[in-house]
Formats: sequence, structure tokens, C-alpha cells
Amino acid sequence: MATLRRLALATLDGNWEHDHTVPSRTLYPHQWSWDSAFIAIGLAHVRPDRAWRELRTLFAAQWADGRVPHIVFNPALRVGSYFPGPEFWDSAVADAAPAAATSGLVQPPVHALAAWLVHRRAPSEASVRELRWLYPRLVAQQRYLTGQRDVGGAGLAAIVHPWESGLDNSPAWDAPMAAVPANADVMRAYRRHDTVHADAAHRPTDLDYARYVAIVAAYRGHAYTDAGLAGRHPFLVECPLVNAALGAAEHALARIAVVVGADPGPHQDRAARITRALVDRLQDPVTGAFHPRDLRTDQLIPARTVLGLMPLILPDLSTRQAEAVVAEACSARFGLAARMDRPLPSHDRTAPDFEPLRYWRGPSWMNTNWLLWRGLRTHERPDLAAGLRESMLELAATAGCHEYFHPDTGAGLGSPAFSWTASLLLDALAEE
Repeated sequence: MATLRRLALATLDGNWEHDHTVPSRTLYPHQWSWDSAFIAIGLAHVRPDRAWRELRTLFAAQWADGRVPHIVFNPALRVGSYFPGPEFWDSAVADAAPAAATSGLVQPPVHALAAWLVHRRAPSEASVRELRWLYPRLVAQQRYLTGQRDVGGAGLAAIVHPWESGLDNSPAWDAPMAAVPANADVMRAYRRHDTVHADAAHRPTDLDYARYVAIVAAYRGHAYTDAGLAGRHPFLVECPLVNAALGAAEHALARIAVVVGADPGPHQDRAARITRALVDRLQDPVTGAFHPRDLRTDQLIPARTVLGLMPLILPDLSTRQAEAVVAEACSARFGLAARMDRPLPSHDRTAPDFEPLRYWRGPSWMNTNWLLWRGLRTHERPDLAAGLRESMLELAATAGCHEYFHPDTGAGLGSPAFSWTASLLLDALAEE
């Protein structure tokens, strides 16, 4: 265990960039939103001052409308060193954008949970000051997602791009993406950065990227405004992960509110409303499994992916609802058990489109397994939580702090020194 701890700490120290941590030195040289939240959780065990600085740096780039951009660009890097870079996003076209160059999208709002866990791990007068600074910004983030992004009108946040889910090329997005007009030839105008550092067979395809570019162009063309999304935007989905994180954030904010002298009641009420809406809108009444809802068709997307397991992080799921998620996780699709060789894959391994090497279409990822691990403990399944934790530790011990992993062999894929893998490894190690 000491060896794993040293590996994780060395990875985080190697990726520290004066006021934030890059996900990796090769594939991702800027600051990413939900990466920084996960990174802060691990840093709380070893570098709590850095954990708070990580969150402060990210929220210093928050937009005036409350959105937290999914990328904050490092101005010291040369133009063209990453695609899609700041010149592609052109965030200055938006009135709400900050002075810093950012993207115009968001990622799952796991930041309030991260802030609470950092404080709980190392409570101090300094951490209370940090919570006081973050609290109104976290509230603004929630207000943006439950307000301007409530396209479906039921109290859930809609994502406007697959990148906002964090699971970029998940099979969950195949059907709504197929309706996005794009030609793979459009990518000839760009130089992809990811395939320089990783095998193209492990990454999203050029056609995927052509559609990603088309969706961003549509959003950027309206200066990243959300008014009228339902009538004009080519991709609109209610995602189980994003909305489970939204509900979990309200639970965390209720705890933070007590510390900073605010009223926790409104957060508790909003958390309950989000959970009810998520169950009403995204849970299949027949199977009990959770699915994204395509707002363009108003239909649940049938793919069974790890996204559907993420509502387990919500403490106010009923016993019946939680048991349905656990049953899905324990099925042959994902393989959760009290004793297991590997963490869960990102997609149904029994599906014909399961791809064990391609990004979010099959490989195992530390962050989604960590979220499931938290959910299992929340819903009092210590047996399954222990089995999942052991498989996560064994994976890192065998392959190191890779970005993602082959779900069968455990071989490391993507970046070989990935920050959130290292950080969440530290958190799992701390629960000895």
C-alpha cells in the first residue's frame, strides 16, 4: 500500500502546474473541470492547501451566468498545442464569459461534493474560509444547471454536448449523435492532439469528432446562450450521471451551509426534488435501470452503460430503487461482486457494440468506479463496496495510474500518468 501511495503522490506532484493539476502532461495540458474536483479529493489526504487552490483556480474562471467551464486554458501554451483549443472555442463571443479563455461547456457538478470531502478530511479555520468563498459560487453553479439548463421543464439539467457528460463517446450517445449532421472530412481542417499521444483505435473516431465540432459550432454560433435550446440545438439529453451529481451536490451544499452559517433547508428540498425527477424521468419502470433521455425524441436511450449506475450516489433513493441499481451492477453486464478481478467496465460487456479498448465504449475508469463505491457505502452494501475497492487497488498495483484500463486484462490505456486515477487511488487507500 505504501508503494501505491508513493506512486499516486508522485503522479500528482508531476502534474502540478503552479495553481492547478493537469490531468496528464501529454493528452490534457490544461485544467479540466471535473478532473479538478476528483483531484482535490485525493489531494486532501496529502496536500490540502493544493486541494483548495485547485478548486479556487477553477472557480476563478466561472462564468457570470454560473456555469463552470469544462476547460480553463493555460495562456502560457502555444496556439495549436491542443485541439480543440481556445481559438476554437472563442469564449469571448459570450457576454457571460470570464476574462480567461475557457470552453463554453460544463461537466458533471461533482465540485460541491469535492469541497465537502476536502473540508471533512482536513477541517480547519482555513478550510472554513475556503468554504465561505466557494459556497456562493457552488450555489450559482447549481442555479445555472437547474435553471437555464432545465430544457425538459421537469427539474433536471440537460447536456448540450456528449463532452458535458464526461463520457465523451459512450454508446449512450450513439442514437442522438446519429441525428447530428456532420462529415468526417471536416476533421481535415484540424489536427487532433489526442491521437498523437494515444492509439487512434482507442479514441473516438474522426466521425465522432466531426459531430463534436458541429455541436460546438451550433452552440458557439448563438454565443453559448441557452435561451431557445429546445427549438434549435442538435443535441439535448438528460444524463443520469450529471443529474445524480446535481442531487449529490445539493446534499453536500446542505452540509457546507451549516459550516458557513447558511440555511441547509433549501438544499435538502432541492436534493429531494432532483432525486424524484431523476426517478420519474430516467428510470425504466420495467427494468429499474436508469437511462439518459433524448429530449429531441422524448425517449429513453436503451443502451446499458455505467451512466445508469451513477444514481446510487444519491442517499435519498428508496431501498427498492437502490436495489434495482445494485442488481444492474451485479448482472453479467457489469460484474460487480464481493470478490471480483477487475472494476466495472464503462459499457454493457454483453452488448454487441462493447469495445474493450475504445475510451468510454468498454474500458474501466477509476472515477466512475469510485462514484459507485461511494454509492454502495451510502446504501449499506459494505460487502460489494469492499470487493470493488480491492479490484480498484489491484488494478493500479498492476498497471499504474493510467487514464483508463482494459476491462479484462487490466492493461493500462490512454495516458500513463493520469491525475484523477492517482487522486482517487489515494482516497481509496485512506479507507483501509
